[in-house]
Amino acid sequence: MRVCVIASGSKGNCCYIETKQTKILIDIGLNCITTERKLKEKNIDPDEIEAILITHTHKDHVDGLRVFNKKHKAIAYLTEVMYKELNQELKNYEFINDTLEIKDLKITTIKTSHDAEDSNGYIIEDNKSSLVYITDTGYINIKNHKVLKNKTMYILESNHDVEMLMNNPNYPYHLKQRILGDKGHLSNKDSAYYLKKLIGDNTKHIILAHLSEHNNTDELALKTLKETIDINNLDVEIAHQEIQTELIEV
Repeated sequence: MRVCVIASGSKGNCCYIETKQTKILIDIGLNCITTERKLKEKNIDPDEIEAILITHTHKDHVDGLRVFNKKHKAIAYLTEVMYKELNQELKNYEFINDTLEIKDLKITTIKTSHDAEDSNGYIIEDNKSSLVYITDTGYINIKNHKVLKNKTMYILESNHDVEMLMNNPNYPYHLKQRILGDKGHLSNKDSAYYLKKLIGDNTKHIILAHLSEHNNTDELALKTLKETIDINNLDVEIAHQEIQTELIEV
């Protein structure tokens, strides 16, 4: 399995995953033209994308979905609730429930807690490796911890530093409460706490995702993680809004 975070942040989210048999996206929060350009920068033909897994229907996760779905063969996988909330016609789509198989990929949905009608995280596995992808959630339910443990790679939200957020004069109190709430976003401390609970001997890669451009920094996110877990034997990266990661072998 190879993975590239194409974009991560409040202006658009998209992650690319490929195996020997298939190529998929998680979310498509950039417009279609930008998504196509970024894929081609990695020598990926947009016509070869077979599936798009949707985490939820906020604009920064679905902005390019309708046009990309119309132009290319990719099937959009989302829940029936998401489809109704999306309120737009899609050419190719299927409803996803608990599990899904796309050629050599096994996909398991994990319910997240966000201020959307429905939202998913995903565990993605091939016959050699495993990936957890969770962003946009106020917490990770303890009932899911067992199935999330000891995966090869974690792409996990580390949205904000609580002190930066609370001291930000440009964010009204109600917005701060939304971000901090059970249907908001994981802070740096939350993210580090969950990773401490979840990583194991099989874990090789961590990508901290969906960092706020106003209420966080790469340095603070990494500092919090380093204070919580030993990352010496791990490949740790920060996902950014404008810069793609390399294609990472998982």
